[in-house]
Amino acid sequence: MIRSPALRKARNRRLRVLVALLAAAAAAAVVAACSSSGTPSSSGGGSSAHAAAAGGLKTAQIGGATVLTNAKGFTLYSFAPDTSTKSNCNGTCAQNWPPVNGPATVSGIKGTFGTIKRSDGSTQATFDGHPLYTFVGDTAPGQAKGNGLNAAGGLWHEIATSGSTAPAPAGASSGGGGYGY
Repeated sequence: MIRSPALRKARNRRLRVLVALLAAAAAAAVVAACSSSGTPSSSGGGSSAHAAAAGGLKTAQIGGATVLTNAKGFTLYSFAPDTSTKSNCNGTCAQNWPPVNGPATVSGIKGTFGTIKRSDGSTQATFDGHPLYTFVGDTAPGQAKGNGLNAAGGLWHEIATSGSTAPAPAGASSGGGGYGY
C-alpha cells in the first residue's frame, strides 16, 4: 500500500508526458501540412506577391464586403491577439501571414492609417489600430481564404473599409484550435 500512491504518481507523470508528446506530434503534422500546401516558399516569389509597397493599398469587393487589399489585390487581414502598438505574429506566423510594410494609405477611406515597429525593427502598416497582414493561402487576388481562421494563436479577419472586421464566411475552418501555424 505504501507504493501504491507513488506508482500512481509515476503512471500519471508518464501519461502526461505521453499526452504532451502526442500533442507536439500533432502540432508538427499541422505545420508540415500547412507548409506543403503547394504555395511557393520564399524563393520563387511566394511571399513577394503578398508584400505591399508603401502607400500601395486599395479596396476591392470580396465575398460581398468592401475590404482593404494590397496593390496586387490580395486581401488584408487583422490578427485578434495584436494590439494597436504591437504585432503578436512573428516567426513562422509572419511567414504565413506576411506583415504589410508601412506606411500605407488609401484615399477616400474613412479610418486612420498608421504604423507600428515590429520586434524585428521593421515598420508595419496599421488601419484603425489593427496591424495589417496578407495570407499566403490566398493564391490569387480577390480571395479571402484567411477570413475567420483560428490560426497561430488567434482569429484572423479581413479588414472591411469601415475599419471593423468582415464576418467570417459560413463554415470557416477553425484551423486546429489556434495552433494552425
